Amino acid sequence: MSTILVTGGTGTIGRQVVPLLQAAGSKVRVLSRHTGDRGAGVEYLAVDLLNGDGLDRAVDGVDVILHLAGGPKGDEIGTRNLVAAAEQAKVGHLVHISVTAVDQLPLTYFKSKLGAEQAVRGSSVPWTVLRVAQLHDFAWKTVRAMAKLPVMPMPGGLRMQPVDGRDVAERLAELALGEPQGLVPDLVGPKVYSLSELARDYLRATGKRRLLLPIRVPGKAGKVYRAGSNLTRAGADVGTHTWDEFVAAQV
Repeated sequence: MSTILVTGGTGTIGRQVVPLLQAAGSKVRVLSRHTGDRGAGVEYLAVDLLNGDGLDRAVDGVDVILHLAGGPKGDEIGTRNLVAAAEQAKVGHLVHISVTAVDQLPLTYFKSKLGAEQAVRGSSVPWTVLRVAQLHDFAWKTVRAMAKLPVMPMPGGLRMQPVDGRDVAERLAELALGEPQGLVPDLVGPKVYSLSELARDYLRATGKRRLLLPIRVPGKAGKVYRAGSNLTRAGADVGTHTWDEFVAAQV
């Protein structure tokens, strides 16, 4: 029985992937802010990735690390700390979730994500990196937040190919249970949408009425969005669950 450490195991993807790993017969250890046994067969350890407190104990005896933890700040620092601990413990496989076009967008968030990915790819631990598109959950929360305004600003040219969390969880479980593969094909949803299309779907589903106001995104980021360079590389894998299915399940 392999032991798999999951960082971010209580998040949107983590909550879905942990049961899949258990069903495959793996022993699962989850990094969390608080200790305690929240699920049968799952060990929760209190670890701070940013300062490394508790990491040595967390990685001890681990065969595979599935690194899902992340946020708007500190991704690169936390990942470097995790990589250092994994190298010290001679972990056999590190699976890391990244973002499509992470090397294309000149934004602070993506720079941090890219730094985290590079830390994994530059480590001595055998690794696999999966870049995924924005989740359906993220797209929904984005347009829901924008709908709090009487007029919803719509950055012109901004498109995304959102993917369902179930598809991501299934792919990550498959990768964590397999051999290291390096940078694997991106994982995206079945269809590319403009932000305006996503907003209209949200408004239609919730019965709200808002004015959509097109705006132009300036600078390098705007050029990237208008060129579609924020989407995916050729040869991406495509999930099976659609945005329409997700929207229908929200109302």
